[in-house]
Amino acid sequence: MSAAQPILEVRDLCVSHGKVEALHHVSLKVEAGQIVTVIGPNGAGKTTLLSAIMGVLPHSRGEIAYLGHAQGEIEVERMVAQGMTLVPESRALFGEMSVEDNLLLGAFMRHRLGHRDEHATMERVFGIFPRMKERRAQMAGTLSGGERQMLAVGRALMAKPRLLLLDEPSLGLAPLIVREIFRIVADLKKSGVAVLLVEQNARAALQIADYGYVLETGEVAIEGSSDQLQDDPKVIESYLGLGGKH
Repeated sequence: MSAAQPILEVRDLCVSHGKVEALHHVSLKVEAGQIVTVIGPNGAGKTTLLSAIMGVLPHSRGEIAYLGHAQGEIEVERMVAQGMTLVPESRALFGEMSVEDNLLLGAFMRHRLGHRDEHATMERVFGIFPRMKERRAQMAGTLSGGERQMLAVGRALMAKPRLLLLDEPSLGLAPLIVREIFRIVADLKKSGVAVLLVEQNARAALQIADYGYVLETGEVAIEGSSDQLQDDPKVIESYLGLGGKH
């Protein structure tokens, strides 16, 4: 990938659920080391977008280029092997397994490819999430909502991603925990990880993002730098409300 090429480029992406088109001609890009957010109302197609990029859902038309290469038929396993990871809205943890074992599962693909650095990577993850170190022997199912989100992000980081896809990381969390999660996501950028963040909490997302897209009924309605979007009257009216609400 040349320096000028985005880490991810989506062009004219269309995704259908049966006869219903959930995404219409969506285009976006993420540069290396950038945080890009996709905001919009419930049902706008934000999760569908991440699922299509990751290969969880097939896309009907359009092109997804990752690391400068058009992907064609996307397979989740291949995308993970190439350094893309998804933290789904559900967090998808194994509740009957310990925190440590959940983390080790995140390094499975790297281990299969011959990398034997999972324990060093885990220590780095514990550096980002000290609470996970304290809870390393605890069953994931007994963690609080905030701790589960931290574990889900930590597990994704075990794969040493170049691009992290985050789906609604603030969902169901108390404001204090949301601030902590977003501070950690902002810090990831310093370590060179690019982030594509889907989020309903537009205010929190735009505070840490470099660039944003507003998705409405499956289409990009507005795009711009996070500063531009925070000053856009339509975005203020529809997504940022009266100020202190969050």
